[in-house]
Amino acid sequence: MNRKKLMWQLPFLILLIVGTVLVIGQQRNTPYQHDSGMVFGTEYHITYQHGSNLHKKIEAELRKVDMSLSPFNRQSTISKVNNNEPAELGHMFTDVFSMAMRISEDTDGAFDITVAPLVNAWGFGFRKGISPDRHTIDSLKAIVGYRKVRLKDGKIIKQDRRMMLDCSSIAKGYGSDVVARMLEREGVENYMVEIGGEIVTKGISEKRLPWRIGVTKPTDDSLGVSREYQTILNVTNKAMATSGNYRNFYYKNGKKYAHTIDPKTGYPVQHNILSATVLADNCATADAYATAFMVLGLNKATSVLDKHPELMAYFIYSDEKGNNQVWFSNSLKDKIAK
Repeated sequence: MNRKKLMWQLPFLILLIVGTVLVIGQQRNTPYQHDSGMVFGTEYHITYQHGSNLHKKIEAELRKVDMSLSPFNRQSTISKVNNNEPAELGHMFTDVFSMAMRISEDTDGAFDITVAPLVNAWGFGFRKGISPDRHTIDSLKAIVGYRKVRLKDGKIIKQDRRMMLDCSSIAKGYGSDVVARMLEREGVENYMVEIGGEIVTKGISEKRLPWRIGVTKPTDDSLGVSREYQTILNVTNKAMATSGNYRNFYYKNGKKYAHTIDPKTGYPVQHNILSATVLADNCATADAYATAFMVLGLNKATSVLDKHPELMAYFIYSDEKGNNQVWFSNSLKDKIAK
């Protein structure tokens, strides 16, 4: 009986083996596509394994995000909200707004998309100013605060009409998530999506290895040309975002002003974290928490991480002697390749 049963099963086993070999062979022969371009005022680079180029579909998804969240686009939803014009918010805007409010609450306001007036005043936003005085900062702080704005019945309700939103600290990550979801709908199993340094990966690279992502050393590099890495992380089936003050800054009267603004003080942060890298299940979350950690500083950032075992972080900070040091989550150890 066992021999007869085996004889019946053998053809199925052979078919299964042959089918598996064919699938693996086809997957190996499927080329990796490379797309790049500009969005949200920064570059994007996308690598994915697919039989045809999906550039038009990628661009279409990015246009949707731009039309929803870009304050540089006068026709976008967020621009209309900032200008107190009628706007259909759409699911992208409401998704990001709701996520931003949750993370603001979780970080005691360190992450706050209403910080736009202060960011603009310091010269880092979508409206240019530079080095405001104390009186200006105090007046702007009156129209900043995530608790002063809410979503109700499909509309944004502001306590003060002068309030403005800036989602730049979450939009690039969200855009990476949007493109990643589109690729998965197209059946792509191996990809890396990167928008302005915010990354989503899945599967393996062209080298048949996990995706390896570098964490840049935080040296002053306003032109973004430095490629010296502090470490290399194996990042597969994860999203990663980095926030740092070593690229977006300026000097005035011998003093350095960095782009991360503390919503509570109204001034650029002066904490000891030089670079915050966060790994999460989605890039919008990683992007927002990376910004929040830059505002919080090392001790408060690690306290937030204690509440979120699903998050992993890699911090480069300056010690009391001014030397660069590294702190990272225990769960990140296995992902450090170098």
